[in-house]
Amino acid sequence: MSMDILTTLFLEKPLWMWLGFLGLVVALLALDLGVFHRGSREIGIRESLSLSAFYIVLGLAFGAFVWWTIGRQAGVEYVTGFLIEKSLAVDNLFVIATIFGFFAIPRAYQHRVLFWGILGVIVLRAIMIGFGAALVSEYHWVLYIFAAFLIATGIKMLWWSSHEPDLSGNPILKFLRRRLNVTDELHGNRFFVRLPDQRTGRAALYATPLFLALVLIEITDVVFAVDSVPAIFAITTDPYIVYTSNIFAILGLRALYFALAAVLHRFAYLKQALAVLLVFIGSKIFVADLLGWEKFPAEWSLGITFAILSAGVLYSLRRTRGAGAAGEEPRPLEPKQA
Repeated sequence: MSMDILTTLFLEKPLWMWLGFLGLVVALLALDLGVFHRGSREIGIRESLSLSAFYIVLGLAFGAFVWWTIGRQAGVEYVTGFLIEKSLAVDNLFVIATIFGFFAIPRAYQHRVLFWGILGVIVLRAIMIGFGAALVSEYHWVLYIFAAFLIATGIKMLWWSSHEPDLSGNPILKFLRRRLNVTDELHGNRFFVRLPDQRTGRAALYATPLFLALVLIEITDVVFAVDSVPAIFAITTDPYIVYTSNIFAILGLRALYFALAAVLHRFAYLKQALAVLLVFIGSKIFVADLLGWEKFPAEWSLGITFAILSAGVLYSLRRTRGAGAAGEEPRPLEPKQA
């Protein structure tokens, strides 16, 4: 194969940049599942913090690569997108914790669910970002729809910030229980098992609660992607920056979950900060037009994003001081049958 093909442009970037990124992602996933977490075991907070720090540093290092290869503004846009996507991923952790608690999934099995969930996210985000990039390139006005949607979502998030999801009435869960044979208990880390059918006595395929948790987590990501994909497109329309910042923010989600699972209650006001951030991201497109700017300054976006998130985290830590013992394991919710 001629080396010239590696310089062929694909979605505005040379093919070698896309292949290099995808190769790095595959290597990280193989290392994660094939070396670090081959068996089902509980992941400690120290290991989780180390892995989470590794993924954050790696994501920021990739931002330096973007800065070096594409340019300064692209590097700033990548870091801004990375911060936004990572923050939205933290908000996603609250729902994931609720799902695991609802099904009483032990920590030893949670990593496997999150790993396969991440694989689904990588494919799903690629489809959504590719579709969004095609829309934006053909119809620039779509960005204004994204912006208005983000403002509306931020306002709605502020209004419903204290709303807790009720999984017992989840229509997807009810549908799965009607259509599938589902066991009442876990069978190790397996998603499916063969058991005697209660009616015929013959062996039949049964889904386990672990599979139901996986499906709900994948659907949760679809819901969160509806916010996060327009948010990053409001920062930049470069498909490479959009996709890489998304994936690097998501790759460390598993490690971040185990690192923060015991202290999620300390980030009680992060949702309000994210709501304000979504309103800002959506409004800056209209602000730039009103002021006659070609584009809202990337450095300002990064600075304001960092300030909003920092304020949300610091306010949460201050208001929830003494709200639980440090490192205390959260009590799982009692599993409820739909």
